[in-house]
Amino acid sequence: MRKYIAEYHGTFAIVFFGTGAIVINQLTGAITHSGIALSFGLVVMAMIYAFGSISGAHFNPAVTIAFAAAKKFPVKEVLPYVISQLAGAFSASMMLRFLFPDSKTLGETVPSGSEMQSLILEFILTFFLMIVILRVAHGSKEEGMFAGLAIGAVVLLEALVAGPVCGASMNPVRSIAPAVVGGNMHHLWIYIVAPIAGAMAAVPLFNYFKK
Repeated sequence: MRKYIAEYHGTFAIVFFGTGAIVINQLTGAITHSGIALSFGLVVMAMIYAFGSISGAHFNPAVTIAFAAAKKFPVKEVLPYVISQLAGAFSASMMLRFLFPDSKTLGETVPSGSEMQSLILEFILTFFLMIVILRVAHGSKEEGMFAGLAIGAVVLLEALVAGPVCGASMNPVRSIAPAVVGGNMHHLWIYIVAPIAGAMAAVPLFNYFKK
């Protein structure tokens, strides 16, 4: 149960501070795109340091599923982890809806170009994120001094580069919660399919390098 509670709180923090930065920037213009990317990178890094030794600091169904595919995480734990992550993300989006009722998007991810462009970008972003996670994790745990720094830096980099085009979600629950709570699910399938596919595609490459 400690692991599930850690996944809940870590995912809550990532969605609350990450999408919250988007909401506040839309309302005030004070944070800027670079600030939003920095917010995501910093909160991911902080939550890895806070919960990595407890739950492994997945906070992302795509990561949990890929760890299981790489035989680094028990398959029977995948569903409880995903439920905990969804609960944390929805709690964060509902809190943002309560705090900022004038927000139309709640920080949801939407393509600025074509759906295919965002689908491919999200696949590539999550692929490289998962490669880094697999290489720095201890088993299925993202913990240690360098894990938080490396993973947080990749999230920051990818959000800086691709955020204006596809939203740089790389995490299904980060997109599902604001889309459902905000009532705009037109492009949601992209942010479910592409991150999971990208994370899964990283597993064979990781296994190849491991030999």
